[in-house]
Amino acid sequence: MQSKAKTVKAYLFELPEDRREVISTVREIILKNLPKGYEENMNWGMISYEIPLSLFPNTYNKQPLMYAALASQKNHMSIYMCGVYSNKNQLKKLKDSFAKMCVKPNMGKSCIRFKDVNKLPLKTIGELIAEYSVKDYIENYKNCRNE
Repeated sequence: MQSKAKTVKAYLFELPEDRREVISTVREIILKNLPKGYEENMNWGMISYEIPLSLFPNTYNKQPLMYAALASQKNHMSIYMCGVYSNKNQLKKLKDSFAKMCVKPNMGKSCIRFKDVNKLPLKTIGELIAEYSVKDYIENYKNCRNE
């Protein structure tokens, strides 16, 4: 369920009120902790936090390098945390936080699917978002791609 919204404001406006509140809550955590240099945009039909091509144009798909994203899907909402996908320590910290909450995470490789914001370890998500500077994330990306 990809949105055709061109702006974050338009994306949020098209969501049902309950989902708008949840996505806005997670968005606030991301924005509060997002290191300098990342930009919030609409890309791939969702709210994307990415490194602009002006800072790093050498991506495999010629799109800005995505760091995190938020989406409202048909049956759930998702937060995509690419740093967690590429960093075992971040993944462990995230899983440990879910365990402390006694919540079994519904996760893909970089995706956390959820229906209830109260079942997300928001403090840990904010900490994980804050951990990668743009420079460090680019280096991590290069290392993962063996450049």
